[in-house]
Amino acid sequence: MTTNQYEPSWWVLHTRSRFENVVDERLRKKKLEVFTPKVRVKSKRKDRKLMIHQPLFPGYVFVKSDLQPTEHLEILKTIGAVRIIGTSHGPVPVPENHIESLRIMVSTDMPVVTGSRFRKGNSIIVINGPFTGVTGVFLRYQGKGRVVVYIQALGRFAAVEVEEDDIEILPEILS
Repeated sequence: MTTNQYEPSWWVLHTRSRFENVVDERLRKKKLEVFTPKVRVKSKRKDRKLMIHQPLFPGYVFVKSDLQPTEHLEILKTIGAVRIIGTSHGPVPVPENHIESLRIMVSTDMPVVTGSRFRKGNSIIVINGPFTGVTGVFLRYQGKGRVVVYIQALGRFAAVEVEEDDIEILPEILS
Protein backbone atom coordinates (compact mmCIF):
# COMPACT_ATOMS: atom_id res chain seq x y z
CA MET A 1 0.00 0.00 0.00
CA THR A 2 1.37 3.40 -0.89
CA THR A 3 0.39 6.67 0.66
CA ASN A 4 1.39 10.29 0.39
CA GLN A 5 4.53 10.49 2.51
CA TYR A 6 3.19 13.31 4.69
CA GLU A 7 -0.46 12.30 4.90
CA PRO A 8 -1.49 11.35 8.46
CA SER A 9 -1.77 7.57 8.67
CA TRP A 10 -1.65 4.85 11.28
CA TRP A 11 1.69 3.09 11.75
CA VAL A 12 2.77 0.11 13.82
CA LEU A 13 5.47 1.00 16.32
CA HIS A 14 7.52 -1.86 17.74
CA THR A 15 8.32 -1.34 21.44
CA ARG A 16 10.68 -2.91 23.90
CA SER A 17 9.22 -5.89 25.70
CA ARG A 18 6.48 -4.81 28.13
CA PHE A 19 6.93 -1.11 27.27
CA GLU A 20 3.60 -0.70 25.46
CA ASN A 21 2.02 1.40 28.25
CA VAL A 22 5.13 3.56 28.70
CA VAL A 23 5.37 4.27 24.97
CA ASP A 24 1.61 4.94 24.75
CA GLU A 25 1.76 7.43 27.64
CA ARG A 26 4.89 9.20 26.37
CA LEU A 27 3.52 9.57 22.83
CA ARG A 28 0.27 11.01 24.21
CA LYS A 29 2.33 13.58 26.14
CA LYS A 30 3.85 14.53 22.77
CA LYS A 31 0.27 15.20 21.55
CA LEU A 32 0.22 12.22 19.17
CA GLU A 33 -2.78 9.98 18.62
CA VAL A 34 -1.97 6.50 19.94
CA PHE A 35 -3.93 3.26 20.10
CA THR A 36 -2.86 0.27 22.18
CA PRO A 37 -5.59 -2.35 21.86
CA LYS A 38 -6.03 -4.30 25.09
CA VAL A 39 -8.06 -7.36 25.98
CA ARG A 40 -9.20 -8.80 29.31
CA VAL A 41 -7.40 -12.00 30.28
CA LYS A 42 -7.04 -14.05 33.43
CA SER A 43 -3.94 -13.14 35.41
CA LYS A 44 -1.26 -15.82 35.10
CA ARG A 45 -0.21 -15.35 38.71
CA LYS A 46 -1.08 -18.48 40.64
CA ASP A 47 -2.19 -16.52 43.73
CA ARG A 48 -4.75 -14.43 41.83
CA LYS A 49 -7.90 -15.03 39.84
CA LEU A 50 -8.08 -11.44 38.58
CA MET A 51 -9.02 -10.36 35.09
CA ILE A 52 -6.42 -7.90 33.80
CA HIS A 53 -6.04 -5.85 30.62
CA GLN A 54 -3.12 -6.88 28.42
CA PRO A 55 -2.04 -5.62 25.00
CA LEU A 56 -3.65 -7.57 22.17
CA PHE A 57 -0.32 -7.26 20.31
CA PRO A 58 2.47 -7.47 22.89
CA GLY A 59 5.40 -5.30 21.85
CA TYR A 60 3.42 -3.05 19.51
CA VAL A 61 1.36 0.15 19.59
CA PHE A 62 -0.32 2.07 16.79
CA VAL A 63 0.53 5.72 16.28
CA LYS A 64 -1.10 8.21 13.89
CA SER A 65 1.35 10.55 12.25
CA ASP A 66 2.25 12.25 9.00
CA LEU A 67 5.83 10.98 9.60
CA GLN A 68 7.45 14.26 8.67
CA PRO A 69 11.14 13.90 9.57
CA THR A 70 10.96 15.82 12.85
CA GLU A 71 7.85 13.97 14.05
CA HIS A 72 9.24 10.62 12.88
CA LEU A 73 12.38 11.28 14.95
CA GLU A 74 10.30 12.32 17.98
CA ILE A 75 8.39 9.03 17.80
CA LEU A 76 11.60 7.00 17.63
CA LYS A 77 13.21 8.99 20.47
CA THR A 78 10.37 7.95 22.78
CA ILE A 79 11.59 5.79 25.67
CA GLY A 80 10.80 2.17 24.82
CA ALA A 81 10.24 2.75 21.09
CA VAL A 82 12.24 0.47 18.80
CA ARG A 83 11.20 1.09 15.19
CA ILE A 84 8.25 1.70 12.91
CA ILE A 85 7.35 -1.50 11.09
CA GLY A 86 7.90 -1.46 7.36
CA THR A 87 9.81 -2.87 4.43
CA SER A 88 13.10 -1.93 2.80
CA HIS A 89 11.11 0.83 1.05
CA GLY A 90 10.06 2.44 4.34
CA PRO A 91 7.27 2.30 6.93
CA VAL A 92 4.01 0.62 5.91
CA PRO A 93 0.75 2.30 6.95
CA VAL A 94 -2.16 0.43 8.55
CA PRO A 95 -5.52 1.06 6.87
CA GLU A 96 -7.92 3.15 8.93
CA ASN A 97 -10.61 0.46 8.68
CA HIS A 98 -8.26 -2.05 10.39
CA ILE A 99 -7.83 0.33 13.32
CA GLU A 100 -11.60 0.85 13.54
CA SER A 101 -12.16 -2.93 13.50
CA LEU A 102 -9.67 -3.33 16.34
CA ARG A 103 -11.35 -0.55 18.32
CA ILE A 104 -14.72 -2.30 18.00
CA MET A 105 -13.22 -5.68 18.93
CA VAL A 106 -11.60 -4.45 22.15
CA SER A 107 -14.50 -2.18 23.17
CA THR A 108 -16.56 -5.17 24.34
CA ASP A 109 -15.96 -7.56 27.21
CA MET A 110 -16.31 -10.50 24.84
CA PRO A 111 -13.24 -12.75 24.82
CA VAL A 112 -10.82 -12.17 21.96
CA VAL A 113 -8.89 -15.27 20.97
CA THR A 114 -5.66 -14.89 19.07
CA GLY A 115 -3.40 -17.53 17.66
CA SER A 116 -0.22 -15.54 17.47
CA ARG A 117 1.19 -16.13 20.94
CA PHE A 118 2.92 -19.32 19.82
CA ARG A 119 4.15 -20.30 16.40
CA LYS A 120 4.84 -23.76 15.08
CA GLY A 121 8.39 -24.67 16.05
CA ASN A 122 8.65 -22.40 19.14
CA SER A 123 10.68 -24.02 21.92
CA ILE A 124 8.44 -24.14 24.99
CA ILE A 125 8.49 -25.19 28.61
CA VAL A 126 5.51 -26.53 30.52
CA ILE A 127 5.02 -24.36 33.63
CA ASN A 128 1.95 -26.02 35.17
CA GLY A 129 0.20 -29.40 35.24
CA PRO A 130 1.49 -32.98 35.08
CA PHE A 131 4.25 -32.11 32.60
CA THR A 132 5.68 -29.17 34.61
CA GLY A 133 9.35 -28.58 33.79
CA VAL A 134 9.27 -30.54 30.54
CA THR A 135 10.54 -28.76 27.42
CA GLY A 136 9.19 -29.33 23.95
CA VAL A 137 8.20 -27.76 20.66
CA PHE A 138 4.88 -26.00 19.96
CA LEU A 139 2.96 -27.76 17.19
CA ARG A 140 -0.53 -26.20 16.90
CA TYR A 141 -3.58 -24.72 18.57
CA GLN A 142 -6.18 -27.39 19.33
CA GLY A 143 -9.06 -25.06 20.27
CA LYS A 144 -10.74 -24.03 23.54
CA GLY A 145 -7.45 -23.02 25.18
CA ARG A 146 -5.69 -26.28 24.33
CA VAL A 147 -2.45 -26.69 22.37
CA VAL A 148 -0.45 -29.62 21.06
CA VAL A 149 3.28 -29.80 21.77
CA TYR A 150 5.97 -32.32 20.90
CA ILE A 151 7.91 -33.51 23.91
CA GLN A 152 11.10 -35.51 23.70
CA ALA A 153 11.66 -38.17 26.34
CA LEU A 154 13.91 -41.21 26.37
CA GLY A 155 15.04 -40.53 22.82
CA ARG A 156 11.48 -40.44 21.45
CA PHE A 157 9.01 -37.72 20.57
CA ALA A 158 5.42 -37.73 21.75
CA ALA A 159 2.68 -35.23 21.00
CA VAL A 160 0.67 -34.16 24.03
CA GLU A 161 -2.24 -31.80 24.48
CA VAL A 162 -1.95 -29.23 27.28
CA GLU A 163 -3.60 -26.00 28.37
CA GLU A 164 -2.27 -22.98 26.47
CA ASP A 165 -1.80 -21.13 29.76
CA ASP A 166 0.40 -23.98 31.05
CA ILE A 167 3.24 -23.33 28.58
CA GLU A 168 5.65 -20.49 27.93
CA ILE A 169 8.15 -19.83 25.17
CA LEU A 170 11.65 -20.77 26.22
CA PRO A 171 14.09 -17.86 25.94
CA GLU A 172 16.44 -18.48 22.99
CA ILE A 173 19.43 -18.72 25.32
CA LEU A 174 17.84 -21.78 26.99
CA SER A 175 16.54 -23.56 23.89
